[in-house]
Amino acid sequence: MRVVIQRVSQASVRIQGEITAEIRRGLLILLGIEENDKQEDADWLVQKILGMRIFADAEDKMNLDLGQIEGDVLVVSQFTLHALTKKGNRPSFIRAARPEQAIPLYEYFIQTMEQQAGRKIQTGTFGAMMDVALVNDGPVTILMDTANKE
Repeated sequence: MRVVIQRVSQASVRIQGEITAEIRRGLLILLGIEENDKQEDADWLVQKILGMRIFADAEDKMNLDLGQIEGDVLVVSQFTLHALTKKGNRPSFIRAARPEQAIPLYEYFIQTMEQQAGRKIQTGTFGAMMDVALVNDGPVTILMDTANKE
């Protein structure tokens, strides 16, 4: 699994002109699922994301995690995170998981995050054409890949 985590002051998803999900201060998580990904990958990511101290404390240092600021989360599926660009000019998405595998893992990731965060997680709609809007706070953007565990 690959994620792009963005610390935001606000973010939203719009589908066919209608806002379907919206958050204030917290994290926008773009989630890409690869054909080799398992529930253990989702478990690892959720734990790492919820424990990351990337929000400012009273001294303006990144010392607080999502729970400490009572932040929101918006998760958006994004298979293009697994684009292969080595050959040619058109990306290949052959390593991205097919919907029959990706949807259960996407849902598992969201359910696990809701359970561990103790709050409702906002989401995009899997497979839909979405307009994602955000105000990146900082900017803070973090990339993570369960294949590297870094």
